[in-house]
Amino acid sequence: MLVHIHPDNPQERHIKSVVDCLRSGGVIVYPTDTIYGLGCDIYNTEAIERICRIKKIDPKKAQLSFVCADLSQLSTFAKPIDTSIFRILKRALPGPYTFILEASKLVPKMLKTKKDTVGLRVPNHNITQRLIKELGHPIMSVSLPMDVDIAYYTDPEAIQELYTKQIDMVIDSGLGAVCLSTVIDCTSGAPELIRAGAGDWETLLG
Repeated sequence: MLVHIHPDNPQERHIKSVVDCLRSGGVIVYPTDTIYGLGCDIYNTEAIERICRIKKIDPKKAQLSFVCADLSQLSTFAKPIDTSIFRILKRALPGPYTFILEASKLVPKMLKTKKDTVGLRVPNHNITQRLIKELGHPIMSVSLPMDVDIAYYTDPEAIQELYTKQIDMVIDSGLGAVCLSTVIDCTSGAPELIRAGAGDWETLLG
């Protein structure tokens, strides 16, 4: 099902419709400040497993992340954050960054790595933040399987056509970007760049 939602003024009835889908165990494709992402309720194990099948990854070995509405919510899913790291988070978020942090006890077991860490994001996108606030907790976030055909993972209509039997709902808020988030590991005390992406790593350090 393709749902058209205005990126600047999301229609309330459509937001509620998507959230109802998430609460019932649905898998969605939704916009972020980088590329379109695959998402579900972080507390629904079956939905997470469905996403892993779409991505063709082993849930036990996958490094999964989820998106939060704001820095305050992110902090509840991470163990106490060092002051210097918190300053970086405050400068970066909301924005196109994924931070790997030590997971708190509130992170569902399936979303933790063996090292007890988790990837967390706060996208600078109206629709994403409205969905999370309406749902009341974060949404799982993984990128769509990407290949050389850019159109298929930037165009919601193409995504809907390709995954119509695997995904319950695709949000159309216009063409998506082609660049992934910048991934930064903050678990060793000093931030370490894991993947260069849309976020400016050097600006954060400055």
